[in-house]
Amino acid sequence: MKSSEASTATLLVLVVSLPILSTASAQLAPVRRMPFAEHVERYDNPLAPPRKLETSPRMISQFGVFTSYQVNVDANHQNIIGDAANECVIAVDPTDLNKMTIGWRQFNDVTSNFRQGGWGYTSDAGLTWTFPGVLENNVFRSDPVTKSNETGNFFYLSLQSNVQQSFFCDDLWRSTNGGQSWTLLSGERGAGGGDKQWFTIDQTNGPGHGFQYQADDGINCSGGGVQFQRSTDGGVTWQSPISIPNGPVYGTLDVDTNGNVFVGGEGNTFYCIRSSNAQIGNQTPTFDHITPVSMGGDLSSGGINGVGLTGMLFLAVDRSGGPTNNNIYMLASVVPSGRSTTDVMFVRSTDGGLTFSAPHKVNDDPVNPSKWHWFGTFSVAPNGRLDAVWYDTRNAANNTDSQLFYSNSTDAGVTWSPNVAVSNSFNPFEGYPNQSKIGDYITIVSDNTGGNVAYAATFNFNPNRGQHEEDVYYVRVFPTGGGTPTPTPTASPTATATATASPTATQTPTATATPTGTPTPRPTPTPRSEPTPRPRPTPRPRL
Repeated sequence: MKSSEASTATLLVLVVSLPILSTASAQLAPVRRMPFAEHVERYDNPLAPPRKLETSPRMISQFGVFTSYQVNVDANHQNIIGDAANECVIAVDPTDLNKMTIGWRQFNDVTSNFRQGGWGYTSDAGLTWTFPGVLENNVFRSDPVTKSNETGNFFYLSLQSNVQQSFFCDDLWRSTNGGQSWTLLSGERGAGGGDKQWFTIDQTNGPGHGFQYQADDGINCSGGGVQFQRSTDGGVTWQSPISIPNGPVYGTLDVDTNGNVFVGGEGNTFYCIRSSNAQIGNQTPTFDHITPVSMGGDLSSGGINGVGLTGMLFLAVDRSGGPTNNNIYMLASVVPSGRSTTDVMFVRSTDGGLTFSAPHKVNDDPVNPSKWHWFGTFSVAPNGRLDAVWYDTRNAANNTDSQLFYSNSTDAGVTWSPNVAVSNSFNPFEGYPNQSKIGDYITIVSDNTGGNVAYAATFNFNPNRGQHEEDVYYVRVFPTGGGTPTPTPTASPTATATATASPTATQTPTATATPTGTPTPRPTPTPRSEPTPRPRPTPRPRL
């Protein structure tokens, strides 16, 4: 992650003193307002030398009715001891919900901060994952973004740089076989962009159908400003960048059913910015609505996530076709005024981004200045339901051990369901790959019965280092009493870890910690000897 343009450099970087926390507080970094005009993506270690690869059983972590499956596993579906993976993004094939891909920052060895573009794919609704390798061996990559179009093609936008950090450019990859392999569409560094980039795809039936749009945070390929770029040929070529008014950074973008493009992010305040003509291929995109938005606080870095961010701004548009169609929603983990920890805050617009509601706190625990609700993200289901997930420390005596939490809304975010813990607790400080953070974000993609989440956690224990490891996990979340979730198989039995060169210690793959929160009150599924993927759903019609 990066900095932003010089025009926002005048913003104050606020250093906030932390409250006195319990045992883990000594590990907390100072909390700062989002780091404008500061470059954070650094090439500070060379690629780690080859080493003996040791493995242990993949982690399947059960928490109530929710099951998290490890994604970054080897060809034999085993955990790789000594690596790290974080900053994970998920894409789902809307024509076959069993097929998904997750991209992440891959660290082959925690002794080096050199990262590459890792990915995994599944064809059985997330029960098993294959990690073929990285996009390109020995190429420094970060900030992955994945998306699917309406026909099920996957796209992977990846930032790359070199030892000298003489450039920060993106390239775009496409998979037509469910994430099994990728083809470079844009050419090396051919997608422009920069750090931190997000992108989206126009899947409407309007003139911009198939257009791709991205926004970056100012440390970019062109060398200046917070910028917007467009591709009108499916990501093969990208047009010249255009400066985004007010320089909003650390935020995503989306398209409504009329083809309008909305960019969210924080500058001197949060903004929702619209381009209504980006969908017209022969016109240079302009921005015709610039709406300041109160999110009830500011984005921040430090604190519970070391050198990383504690959240980003996620913007998404409702394209359900119902009464909430084209509502614009924004959600972020922010530091409220007078605090040094974060809450998950949400706003909505029902008039095309002209005005927004007052911020609403999604985490439903009482305000506690020692508790964190971080990495908040959300998505909109095709039927208009909102699904939000985040890391939460409310159940931790030390105020830092975190669990993934979930809540949903069926009334456009006016009210939210009681918060539910969906993962076991983990220590976010362990497993750092020579870089003190667990990435900068997690993601979720929803369908009509639930949400598919990619997140990083430290459930696996590395006996060689005497601490846990950062790995990527998939979990399916779903509303209480909602549709049948992804089948929950019996956790893998305890197995003896193996290595490519010599055997390693025995390790238990299934987390056994007693849940500290109350999971969704649903009966425990009947164990199965072999998990069965979800039936192939009926393809969703194009909007």
